[in-house]
Amino acid sequence: MTTLHEWKSNKSETKTAETANAETGKGEFRMKIAVESDGAERREHRRHDLEMQSLTVDRWDGSRGSHVLGQLVDLSSGGVRIRTEQANIKPDNQIRVRLELPVYAGISPFVDMQDKKLQPKREWIGWMAVTRVKNVESNKYDVAGKLVDMEEMDRGMLGLYLSTQPLAA
Repeated sequence: MTTLHEWKSNKSETKTAETANAETGKGEFRMKIAVESDGAERREHRRHDLEMQSLTVDRWDGSRGSHVLGQLVDLSSGGVRIRTEQANIKPDNQIRVRLELPVYAGISPFVDMQDKKLQPKREWIGWMAVTRVKNVESNKYDVAGKLVDMEEMDRGMLGLYLSTQPLAA
């Protein structure tokens, strides 16, 4: 009996051998690169491009208020990418952030669950675990991270909200 993993492995080896030995019309051999998609998605959540909306993300300091951390580049229900000028952010940092998104098509991005009656809300305050920092221009950094303490109700509403937004490349 062949397992699915063995079958995919054998299938890709056969395909590689066929494309690697392709002969051109001039009698010479050229290697062809063929990418075969099996439909598997690497990401758990789809990213949506919000850069054109010029939304900001704040670093939340509790009772002292907030300070602008950077501009929102893209967002998914599991993570965020921010463009900032702050060079002191490193991978594995934990940053408390505040996201405020506008209501779009009658859908609020988050839910207030403080009362017994659920209410729509536009802001979320929670922790971002920084996974990647990339220098994109002089004095500009893309900071990507996971939104780690978001309630499932908020994550679901954010996913619904983002389904109305354009996908990121």
